[in-house]
Amino acid sequence: MHNHNEVRTAFIKSLPVMAGYITLGIGFGLVYTSSGLSPLAAVLFSVIVFAGSMQYVAVNLILASASPLYVVFMTIAVNLRHVFYSISMLDKYRDTGKYKPYLEFALTDETFSIVCDGAPEGLDAPVYYFLLSLFNQSYWVLGTILGICFQKLVDIPFYGVEFSMTALFVVTFTDQILKHKSIPASVLGLVATLVCLLVFGPGSFLIPSLAAISVAVVTTVAVKERKGGPDVRN
Repeated sequence: MHNHNEVRTAFIKSLPVMAGYITLGIGFGLVYTSSGLSPLAAVLFSVIVFAGSMQYVAVNLILASASPLYVVFMTIAVNLRHVFYSISMLDKYRDTGKYKPYLEFALTDETFSIVCDGAPEGLDAPVYYFLLSLFNQSYWVLGTILGICFQKLVDIPFYGVEFSMTALFVVTFTDQILKHKSIPASVLGLVATLVCLLVFGPGSFLIPSLAAISVAVVTTVAVKERKGGPDVRN
């Protein structure tokens, strides 16, 4: 039985994510089912995969009958940032025991930004992290179900709904800029992406930008650790 304090605190901390994830889940449910794909598969996608923006990308990959190799490449490309999330979470998730597999599975941009601040004093940290992650995923799943229901009830085109994922990234990026005094890694990623876009063009900038971001973040983290400074965050 989880302590009431952990449940209450995790729920309160997750409230800002609730609004975004329910909205994004609705968008995914609309995009998936309005493309003629199975409603049940949409729900299972959000429960078993829970990959945020990759779920939107997956719709086009499924419709295009993309090869498994291409699907793997796109998944790595879209979710490469999770490699750096995992590095940042090594200490916080080290002693989480039976909760660790789910914490690793459910780590998203928004969950990461909250967990970075650590567990409030007096709470069981593993339980708090688990409940926070569970609440956040439940909002996405609920949104997916609502999106499916809405698509079945309202017969209108839903073009452009997938842009909601881009909007969330912009909000998260802005929050990181305002929250941290040091330059967050997301700024390095933006600069690297813009440079690669100008150099390689819209059709070929993805792989060079991912490589540049990887080098920039790893180098910055190494320098910070050598100086004993604070971690670089998202």
